[in-house]
Amino acid sequence: MKQLMRTTDMATIAFAQALLQGEGIDCFEMDVNMSVLEGGIGIFPRRLMVHPDDFPAAARALRDNGLDVDVGP
Repeated sequence: MKQLMRTTDMATIAFAQALLQGEGIDCFEMDVNMSVLEGGIGIFPRRLMVHPDDFPAAARALRDNGLDVDVGP
């Protein structure tokens, strides 16, 4: 899995997941339990992961809709 984005904004994560689902791209949200344990104060970001083969298409879908994409290694 490759990290597509990381954010503390749950609305942004939900929007990104909906965009990817509409494009037929599977994604997985990580660190959900950590952000729940922190009490919703926004310290621990959630990560949205995609298969490395889907990364270019997923990144394009998010950028086309005004969302930032992590450009890591």
